[in-house]
Amino acid sequence: MPSTFNTDATLSVHPGGCRCALHRRRLFTGGLLAAATLPALAQDGVQGDVGQESRFTKLVSAQQVEAAAAQQYQQMQREAASQKALAPADHPQVVRLRAIAERIIPFAVPWNARAKQWKWEVNLIGSKQINAFCMPGGKIAFYFGILQQLQLSDDEVATIMGHEVAHALREHARERMGKTAATRIGAGVLSALFGLGSAGDTLLNMGGQLLTLKFGREDESEADIVGMDLAARAGYDPRAGVSLWNKMMGVNKGAPPEFMSTHPSGPTRIKDIEAKLPKVMPLFEKAAKPPRRFAPPALTAAAPASAPAR
Repeated sequence: MPSTFNTDATLSVHPGGCRCALHRRRLFTGGLLAAATLPALAQDGVQGDVGQESRFTKLVSAQQVEAAAAQQYQQMQREAASQKALAPADHPQVVRLRAIAERIIPFAVPWNARAKQWKWEVNLIGSKQINAFCMPGGKIAFYFGILQQLQLSDDEVATIMGHEVAHALREHARERMGKTAATRIGAGVLSALFGLGSAGDTLLNMGGQLLTLKFGREDESEADIVGMDLAARAGYDPRAGVSLWNKMMGVNKGAPPEFMSTHPSGPTRIKDIEAKLPKVMPLFEKAAKPPRRFAPPALTAAAPASAPAR
């Protein structure tokens, strides 16, 4: 591990209203999401198990939500970099995360046409937190702690990444922000969101929610099943969701990490995962498999192994 990468940083949550410029780094080749290379998503898998887009998403501009997310993501990276906690591109775990993402991302567009124009990014943050997310617009981040403390396999990483990408594809953040606009902020802000007022300031302020947003159980369950579908099509074993959940529960002696706290209980979740396996296992079985496998970060005395899978 490069000595310049700090894996024990303490990062603050960024406030809304960040005015930094949009992040422009490209992590993938320009042809990654070219239309000619996009696989068609057959009417199989779990497509029939996912509902229609929420009407609340219409209350908030997708472009503005994605712009706010890009600003928040850049601010997070700047803070991490200031503490030497933004992993360099040649870090083994960054290479790993981006290799897995490159397999998952081509299957994103059939779930959301906007994903074709997203500037996808994947970064590793040097923090012991057990956390990962994908913000609107394809801004993915994993924390070092989740990879090291849970000793995640590639299949488990893909399960988490698929789940987090699914939140972005299904626009759960935009939906929640739309509900906030409809129920808490009032007609004046709704007018602004429709271009009749200071919509930019409104969305920048709302953008502060994006790093702390808690999704409801319905959103989490939908992200679970879409994420399984994405991972399976990318060649990663969807059965890893069971071992992953056992690890998640084990680290906090039966309580899930904070970012998983809105999920159903462990036994319920495992039952739900197993119920979907007949639909996604055929996708995995016929998918091209990753040409390379990666190992998790080595454990240290400060990062004890998680409880064994139950």
